[in-house]
Amino acid sequence: MNGIPRARRASRPIRVSLATDRSGVIDGAWWPHSSAIAAELPDLIGALHPALGEVETMQINWSPTEGQLDLETIAVGSRKALPGGHYRRPRLMSIVGREAAVKLLVVPSMTSQALGSMVMRAAAGLPPRIDAANNRMYETACLVVGLARTESVNWREAASS
Repeated sequence: MNGIPRARRASRPIRVSLATDRSGVIDGAWWPHSSAIAAELPDLIGALHPALGEVETMQINWSPTEGQLDLETIAVGSRKALPGGHYRRPRLMSIVGREAAVKLLVVPSMTSQALGSMVMRAAAGLPPRIDAANNRMYETACLVVGLARTESVNWREAASS
């Protein structure tokens, strides 16, 4: 059983956001505190348990050799290419529970506090904070979520073919 009746308290708060309406191609975001995400997965699963029920499967769209997309570079309009001309793509996780499923954008741990929090809000379909509505960083957050939506559709199509 992965739904812990008495959940342990995480040393750092779990940074996860979920959309109220989870019928889109991106249902929210998870922002791990470090690049060693395996250590943070139990806390993520515990946080998602009320919404999903017991987690049955989890899939990711990246390999261990693939570097993370640096969201800060999107803010200045560049995309870093991988060897072979492949572009770094947003990392996604598909998590299926007994009661529901979600597809989350994984925000790189190295992302700045300002951009990371805006990406979390945008991925969950939440409006920007009033002071950020016309901010370039909010535009970047929307661009990141748009890239994640495109990647989600491509990932789904690749899995079904």
